[in-house]
Amino acid sequence: MKLATLKEGDRDGTLVVVSRDRARAVRVSEIAATLQDALDRWDDAAPLLTGVYDRLNDDALASVVAVDPAALAAPLPRAYQWLDGSAYLSHVERVRKVRGAAMPPDANAAPLMYRGGSVPLLGPRDPILVADEGFGIDFEAEVAVIVGDLPMAAPPELASRAIRLVMLANDISLRHLIPGEFAKGLGFVHSKPPPAFSPVAVTPDEFGAAWDGTKVHLPLLSHVNDALFGRPNAGIDMTFDFAALIAHAAKTRPLGAGTIIGSGTVSNRDARVGFSCIAEKRAIEAIESGAPKTSFLRFGDRVRIEMVDAGGTSVFGAIEQQVVRYAPLGAPR
Repeated sequence: MKLATLKEGDRDGTLVVVSRDRARAVRVSEIAATLQDALDRWDDAAPLLTGVYDRLNDDALASVVAVDPAALAAPLPRAYQWLDGSAYLSHVERVRKVRGAAMPPDANAAPLMYRGGSVPLLGPRDPILVADEGFGIDFEAEVAVIVGDLPMAAPPELASRAIRLVMLANDISLRHLIPGEFAKGLGFVHSKPPPAFSPVAVTPDEFGAAWDGTKVHLPLLSHVNDALFGRPNAGIDMTFDFAALIAHAAKTRPLGAGTIIGSGTVSNRDARVGFSCIAEKRAIEAIESGAPKTSFLRFGDRVRIEMVDAGGTSVFGAIEQQVVRYAPLGAPR
């Protein structure tokens, strides 16, 4: 099943069921007005939504609308929690090595994770608004899951059963602001503007054999200004799968339905597949030649992130964003 949220009504939008080819959608307010509403009543709502999905794919429904990605919000426009991990240690090792930072002593025992801002969450065509190019604008292509209610200290096997939906994320980073925030001893605030998410969120069964219950074994494609930047496989070199990430997040707190857990930047140890963020490519350049060559994003640059199945079909549709200069209210334009 594929679900999306139209930018209409209040800030939580309107839930729609989307066809498998992502061309058509139908409103389902009689079942759930919003995705959060559906998540709160998942055991009752999911079978009804699946029935709509099946009839939509069979062309057996009226009141169907064409899907315009620009009219879509994030599948979950605001979330109770957005927790982003760092499951791919090749990414962590590379970006830390170039700045002379050692890996945490328990790097292989427990994932890194931070809690980001969860209001607002950007839609797949929303611009990346930044006031200053000097902030070091970077994209980070990730896989994310939305979970149902989960008790505190849930073990990984229970955590994996809480996965309701899967989507893609662009966890935008302002790299030049990170060192100053880390130096203060806490974490990201200014260096992590709102993340963006794919046009649709999908139930794990949509992946077929590519989903093993805790991760998806498909390439994640990133393009910058139409040039391929990387295509690492999300199922390779994932030290901490989603069961481990979710259980880690729930170690000392329950997780409410609608919590989003990110994988962190998808990365493979084989650098020939490219990268899911600019910082990692710059790290490799610095290690190999003594200095980075690739610049961070500039105003007007475009980023595209999508995942394709074995047949070359885009599973979620693409996140397509342009970097735009932000002008505060009242500032000259």
